[in-house]
Amino acid sequence: MVKRTGPTNIQMKGMIELLRKASIENKSMVWKRVASDLEKPSRQRRIVNIYKLDKYTKDNEMIIVPGKVLGTGSLGHKVNVAAWAFSGEAKDKIMKAKGNCMSIMDIMQKNPKGQNIRIMG
Repeated sequence: MVKRTGPTNIQMKGMIELLRKASIENKSMVWKRVASDLEKPSRQRRIVNIYKLDKYTKDNEMIIVPGKVLGTGSLGHKVNVAAWAFSGEAKDKIMKAKGNCMSIMDIMQKNPKGQNIRIMG
């Protein structure tokens, strides 16, 4: 039987710990959910393509992807996206649509209560 270890990336472990603390301090279930999603093995983490962001989001919406954003498709409106990782093409397409790419830590510091944020993936 193989022992399950969780993420081995030091930055991710630190971020998961900070997300859990923010969840408790601010009584926000969003950060607890993002932390538990990031704790999953890398094969089970969320992957979201640009076309899904275009299809399932509204203009100026704040989205968190507890995983990676990939560049397949096109984006027709402004979306603010926070994720663990972005492909280069995905970043370019979000920026061309006048959107914003940020890390999960950035969005947690700007919005500690986790209000008006959607988790995608």
